[in-house]
Amino acid sequence: MNNKFLDNALKNKRSADQNIIVPYIMAGDGGLDILEERLSFLEECGAVAVELGIPFSDPTADGPTIQDAGQRALENGTTLNGVLEALETFKDKRSIPVILMTYLNPIFTFGPEKFAAACANAGVNGVIIPDLPLEEEALITDALEQYSISNIRLAAMTSPDERLIEIARRTEGFLYAVSVKGTTGARTSHGSNVQTYLQNLKQMTDTPVLAGFGVSTPEQARDLSTNCDGVVVGSRIVDWFHKGQTEDIKHLIQNSI
Repeated sequence: MNNKFLDNALKNKRSADQNIIVPYIMAGDGGLDILEERLSFLEECGAVAVELGIPFSDPTADGPTIQDAGQRALENGTTLNGVLEALETFKDKRSIPVILMTYLNPIFTFGPEKFAAACANAGVNGVIIPDLPLEEEALITDALEQYSISNIRLAAMTSPDERLIEIARRTEGFLYAVSVKGTTGARTSHGSNVQTYLQNLKQMTDTPVLAGFGVSTPEQARDLSTNCDGVVVGSRIVDWFHKGQTEDIKHLIQNSI
């Protein structure tokens, strides 16, 4: 049931011939008491789902903006368990899919099976685990599958085609196409070869392909989406939430669709 909710949300947007926009926010940045409000706001803006980051002390895939947000969240006392408990309190009122972005260490500290069960209980629909390689993912995939939680895989521009094909075959929900060589963070432009990379990924899977990392303007979102199904937007939205610039967030999402 959990992953069907995400699959259907993505399918409906594709059927309407609209770009899929998935904003990223850091759980606990500003406090967990505002989490429900922020998810509702992003849904009203036109987000199809929300990627919810779990703060971690060593976030290898995160650029400075998201690292800073994670540090603020940790200073607020945010934990993985606390995030799941907060999500559970309003899961029956929520009508937008939630995807957790977390690293392996918090999952293993929590316990993989306990983590999957807690995610299901909190209404989490999918997970993104940047430091989980294909060769090691059996450590968590069985537990996720048991609770119908989508394991969204990341594809890197530097990976050979054989590996990308395997990642595309295994991904659930959508294929997260990392569209830069490096960490997250707003960029003025993407490399000239990114469109070919996205076109190749689209040939490898019927699952939606979303480009992420470095997307910060509606123009970038629409440009990337000409060769995939939509984008994940993180650092810019995290920064604007921190500064209280919610109208800018609304403009970015609505003009990216």
